[in-house]
Amino acid sequence: MRILEKQKNLVDFTLSSLLRRKGKNTALLVVYTFMIFLLASVMFFTGSIKKEAALVLEGAPEITVQRLVAGRHDLIPAAYLEAVREIRGVRSAAPRLWGYYYDFTSGANFTLMVDESLKDSPGVVHVGSGVLRTLMSPEHGTIPIKASDGSFHFFEIHHVFPAESDLVASDLVLMCEQDYRKVFSIPDGFATDLVLEVRNPKELTTIAGKITQLLPDTRPILRDEILRTYEAVFDWRGGVLVVILWGSVLAFVIFAWDKATGLSAEEKREIGVLKAVGWETSDVLVMKFWEGMIISLSSFLTGVVLAYLHVFFSSSVLFEPVLKGWSVLYPDFRLTPFIDGTQLAGLFFLTVVPYTVTTIVPSWRAAVIEPDSVMR
Repeated sequence: MRILEKQKNLVDFTLSSLLRRKGKNTALLVVYTFMIFLLASVMFFTGSIKKEAALVLEGAPEITVQRLVAGRHDLIPAAYLEAVREIRGVRSAAPRLWGYYYDFTSGANFTLMVDESLKDSPGVVHVGSGVLRTLMSPEHGTIPIKASDGSFHFFEIHHVFPAESDLVASDLVLMCEQDYRKVFSIPDGFATDLVLEVRNPKELTTIAGKITQLLPDTRPILRDEILRTYEAVFDWRGGVLVVILWGSVLAFVIFAWDKATGLSAEEKREIGVLKAVGWETSDVLVMKFWEGMIISLSSFLTGVVLAYLHVFFSSSVLFEPVLKGWSVLYPDFRLTPFIDGTQLAGLFFLTVVPYTVTTIVPSWRAAVIEPDSVMR
């Protein structure tokens, strides 16, 4: 209890000491908080968007098989489907028809895809809310699509995907196979790619190797490979933003280092007075420890809370285009809050601990000098 009481008194004295130099300490607190806010915002966003990507890809095919011609993705013949189905370990295989359509009126790219539920509904489409918003079409109106032969086809909108699905369906247009082949002039017997499900997930790599041997002009893509690609992309974008902010971070480091390692004449005189009235060197160091801890911890907590609100409640408005990418048709969505404890701990030890430690060294140097020398 005596130790706790002593620490409480030291903290009270430290707070009063900080308030006596409130101008200088407030400036440091603001800059410190702003740096934490920027770094934590990047960390929260990249971690959360990677988590969203992982959740979205849970429903993706385990293996996607594409045909390559001259190194480019090409249509795959239906005969390849039968060959893939014969591979041991393949539970199911199905053709898939999808592609990108550029709308010259809005400058946006739409994803057109065949949906089996619409096979008996020619001329009907289901669209994402982003498509509706971009074309400024009413919910149950029509949308024009220009076919590869130059003719226009008008499709009736029967369903609009809810805003909650914007992350994956904002630019999506679902139609029947007949309409899709008509728009892109794709003959029967060809598909965009094949999607496979396997019996044993541990055999994914083995089955992919068998597909490559059986069909040398194909490229099997595993779901895990797609996820790793997304993670690399968002890590790269987060890194780009950190590099852009590096100048500001470096300026803060210099500012904080100067503040922490260079005691002012007033602070040295205060230490001399404390030593003269009976304070031990250890008491001075503990006081300076609490001073650094109060400033750095207050900045850290405030910066993290502001970053949380910025990312998860205002959609990262300050640097949204850099982290999310740019597009004419852009999905409006809110990220599900996700915090990586390891990253947060790393940010804490990279920002709070160094500053707190650097406040102690110059204080120790001043505390070991005779009080009368310091006060003179």
